[in-house]
Amino acid sequence: MINKIYPFKALWSILALLPALLSGCMSLAGSNPLGLGTSWQEEVLLHDGRTMVVDRSLSYGGRHEIGQPAPIKKQTVSFKLPDSSKTVIWTSEYSEDIGRANFNLLAVHVLNDIPFIVATPNLCLSYNKWGRPNPPYVFFKFNGTGWQQISLKEFPTEFKTINIAIYLGGPDVAEMAGMGLVPAEKIQKANQELRQPEYQTILREPIKPEGNFGSSVTCEELIWYKCGWGAPGEFNRKYFEQTCK
Repeated sequence: MINKIYPFKALWSILALLPALLSGCMSLAGSNPLGLGTSWQEEVLLHDGRTMVVDRSLSYGGRHEIGQPAPIKKQTVSFKLPDSSKTVIWTSEYSEDIGRANFNLLAVHVLNDIPFIVATPNLCLSYNKWGRPNPPYVFFKFNGTGWQQISLKEFPTEFKTINIAIYLGGPDVAEMAGMGLVPAEKIQKANQELRQPEYQTILREPIKPEGNFGSSVTCEELIWYKCGWGAPGEFNRKYFEQTCK
């Protein structure tokens, strides 16, 4: 049996070619290599039929291959709650261990003026970092002062739809920024082109890796060993104990 070792820089070189495959063919590389930002507005359809305008912004940076565009380093969504008009902001921050933003945003929902976020880990390193969830979501609830991660059981069953633009390739972002406000119908139509089941609706049951190529659930299991990622096992544990200073 071959023990797989992925020192931090080496692993990035391996995974740099895989974003389109391992993230449901969703290219998250921004078109701006200088790390500048892009912003636009989206019309979000809520579970009760109401719509809400959200402001979205991206900035680019982090590790990437020479000649390749920088990935999304930070992703932010802000909006006013429908009933109280209180402004709420959620941010997917950069993380050094994965070299890019932690999450991709999938949905924003509101119940009794309490906002909820549905996100998915950003590629395989993030998927492993956040516990390899299946279905591959991470849920957040705003508790009045900040965002708290919650379990699938705590996430209201009323919420079923993916209502945020998922595909954030450079040309698509440029088109949305040029539109100013992206209507809900256009977002729904664009999202329907993605075939992974976790992007069609908010799933409540685990996904089988077989037959779902491109889904995060097919990611190889990796562990963070203080200074790099590697497959589970005693060999790698000892290797990184000696390597990580």
